[in-house]
Amino acid sequence: MITFDIITLFPNLFNEHLNNLPFKKAIQKGLIKVNLHNLRDYALNSYGMVDDKPYGGGTGMVLMIEPIYKALENIENKQHTILMSPSGKKFDQNKVKELKNLNQITLICGRYEGVDARVEKYLCDESLSIGNYVLSGGELPALVIMESITRLLPGILEKEDASSKESFENDTLEHPQYTRPEDFKGWIVPEVLLSGNHKEIEKWKEENSKKISDTDN
Repeated sequence: MITFDIITLFPNLFNEHLNNLPFKKAIQKGLIKVNLHNLRDYALNSYGMVDDKPYGGGTGMVLMIEPIYKALENIENKQHTILMSPSGKKFDQNKVKELKNLNQITLICGRYEGVDARVEKYLCDESLSIGNYVLSGGELPALVIMESITRLLPGILEKEDASSKESFENDTLEHPQYTRPEDFKGWIVPEVLLSGNHKEIEKWKEENSKKISDTDN
């Protein structure tokens, strides 16, 4: 079982996702456990203070190290701590396969203008980014990481071999997919996919997977 411990200012953002697949199935099967830690519970005063103005000036507020440190101290059996950060290493499928072998993952979700740099330097094992764009916080990236790991666990996907044939496995993208009708407004499904010739179909899939992957790169 993998235990996800999430440090966030907005734990409610996770609840709806956890009540749907693949999280719901994984929780019911005892494959994952999710603990939501509200950073406000570790605030420095009764006003719920968890952020402050940045040293050296600048706009916005920065999450303070002390509440995050206190939240981490309250998590049992920590194994791997990750900060969601736009400056982190780019998250990819190889990292997913690495993380799914862990028993416990702590994800720290930033907000506002960022997180005190000492959090990443002294309290985390690594920082990860899901792309070169700006979000309001680390909650969505945390959910991306959690879902990508969860769906690889045994018994989550209906077809066990599905994950091995998906995009980004073996550094390739999945071939184009089609379904009924065969002809829609003159837009035709490739004839080879209707032929029943499994050898030619697999050849077409492999060639078009390579074509898409080369175009993407």
